[in-house]
Amino acid sequence: MADLFNNVYNPDVLSCLANLSNDEVFTPPEVANKMLDMLPQELFSNPDTTFLDPACKTGVFLREIAKRLIVGLERQMPDLQERLDHIFHKQLYGIAITELTSLLSRRGVYCSKYPNGDLSVSKFERENAEGNIRFKRIKHTWSEGKCVYCRASKDEYDRGDDLETHAYEFIHINRAEELFNMKFDVIIGNPPYQLSDGSGNGAGAIPLYNSFVEQAKKLKPRYLSMIIPARWYSGGRNLDSFRKDMLNDDRIRKIHDYPNSSDCFNGVQIEGGVCFFLWDRDNRGLCEITTHNANKQEFVSIRPLLEEGVDTFIRNSFQVSVLHKVKKFKEESFANIVSANDPFGYDVRVQGSYKRIKPSFTTHKEKGLSEFYYFGWQKDGVGYIDKNTAKKGTDLIDKWKVYITQAYGMGAFPSQVINKPFVGNPNSLCTETYLVIGSFKSKQEAQNCISYISTRFFRFMVLFKKNTQHATQAVYQFVPMQDFSKPWTDEELYAKYGLTQEEIDFIESMIKPME
Repeated sequence: MADLFNNVYNPDVLSCLANLSNDEVFTPPEVANKMLDMLPQELFSNPDTTFLDPACKTGVFLREIAKRLIVGLERQMPDLQERLDHIFHKQLYGIAITELTSLLSRRGVYCSKYPNGDLSVSKFERENAEGNIRFKRIKHTWSEGKCVYCRASKDEYDRGDDLETHAYEFIHINRAEELFNMKFDVIIGNPPYQLSDGSGNGAGAIPLYNSFVEQAKKLKPRYLSMIIPARWYSGGRNLDSFRKDMLNDDRIRKIHDYPNSSDCFNGVQIEGGVCFFLWDRDNRGLCEITTHNANKQEFVSIRPLLEEGVDTFIRNSFQVSVLHKVKKFKEESFANIVSANDPFGYDVRVQGSYKRIKPSFTTHKEKGLSEFYYFGWQKDGVGYIDKNTAKKGTDLIDKWKVYITQAYGMGAFPSQVINKPFVGNPNSLCTETYLVIGSFKSKQEAQNCISYISTRFFRFMVLFKKNTQHATQAVYQFVPMQDFSKPWTDEELYAKYGLTQEEIDFIESMIKPME
């Protein structure tokens, strides 16, 4: 045993902890088991079924699979040790995402971080200190400052040997089938969600989970199940192709949707929620969609992932019902009066850099200058600027309008969904922080529009497209236009569209009154 520890690198656990990615969300055992429950249970009675977790963190998936196999194979292999050896050597495989998680996973699965040691419940060959849970330090492949596989920033992730590179092996290889040189019946896991791309002072991030799903599909398993952020439902950065492929794939037979991520991962808030799904290679059809709400209620519907005439996934059967009732009116979209991002053209960036140039404005009112709403206006008041500096949207400057921020974190449900709007006076402009809604003939019309935005109905319709903090023009696509010669209330809108009490109750369980 002394030779074993002398020949195996034993890292400082505190160094490993300090280098964890900020999105390495550990999967609770109960969630892992809900995902395993979606699989045909006869898989756990078959000694030839093989399982792969390509993103091991604690080994919870492999551990819970092992528990089921130990029971399912008992009649075929009565001897417990023979059964354990068969399961751990020939059925369970994992790829750890960091050195620390490789140790955690082996400890959780083999009861020893060194599966070739005497403490392992199933002992591997003396030269195999990894068992079937491998970790290989991979370096990114750089081109023009980005990794060609995951688009990570070279400035942030071109690191020395003492730091994790977060170049995950499963998605940094052209032929993933060569990792274990075998076919897998089931691929299951909770992949890393994103990495910084080096932009926006570290705030910019590119998704990774889609790469894990796409790579897993290339291996052609019989079943694929992963838990991922739900923001892919309506697109997002570098997700358009992934979203299109997923929503048009009728092999996705089950989805469990959690609008509040904390209902799945206790205490973890992921904007837009999370979901896990079952992809069945050999069976096509409608999808069984289970929506989990904050009251531990489950709403189940069996339907296609895309409704006719809709380009995004609708999360709940109540939403489907309300949308159909709204569409019968054939009204214009509210999005038609919402500006694109940066309505007046002040989002000026230095060429080759993400550093913005602030527009030149003053906080002192001077003759000839226009009101200018800039970031932080609620704290610092309104600035003043020469309206001739606007690069677009000049037709809106002298109109009554409504301003609303183009970003707002929804948080947990019930949620306000979008920020509180305010009336924009004629002769006013704003930075890229805001969108412009309108123009209107009078201040009263603008206020009537705000009364509509403030309704729960309006913000419920926004939810069809808003799964992240971004509230751009596109999220208003399914909101119907109204007559702004009068103010609006929820009661009027519920009656107009013929909503049932059950639908109303659902809306009000999701949307809180606007502050």
